[in-house]
Amino acid sequence: QVQLVESGGGLVQTGGSLRLSCAASGSSFRNYDVYWYRQAPGKQRELVASMTSSGFPYSTDSVKGRFTISRDNAKNTAYLHMNSLKPEDTAVYYCAARWDLYDTWGQGTQVTVSS
Repeated sequence: QVQLVESGGGLVQTGGSLRLSCAASGSSFRNYDVYWYRQAPGKQRELVASMTSSGFPYSTDSVKGRFTISRDNAKNTAYLHMNSLKPEDTAVYYCAARWDLYDTWGQGTQVTVSS
């Protein structure tokens, strides 16, 4: 089972950009589907974007056109490119990876967008 280490969160102004990274250990990263979730205070955890092991992307309507998920299997890393950030994007962002019975999560990284 892979282990995930996230980085790239922080404080940004409205309209700014951030790139979150999710670095995976092990040699089987290319077999995993990758997911980015977020959870704001008092709200349910929400799926933001995902990418299958074969490279098919998904993103929720509220971030389409602003967020892009990608992966670099040679570097065992997944990314979430976030542009045109809004205050409502403020949340803890989590990376997850799934492959059959394997299901692992990163520790989360805080993204705060100031008005």
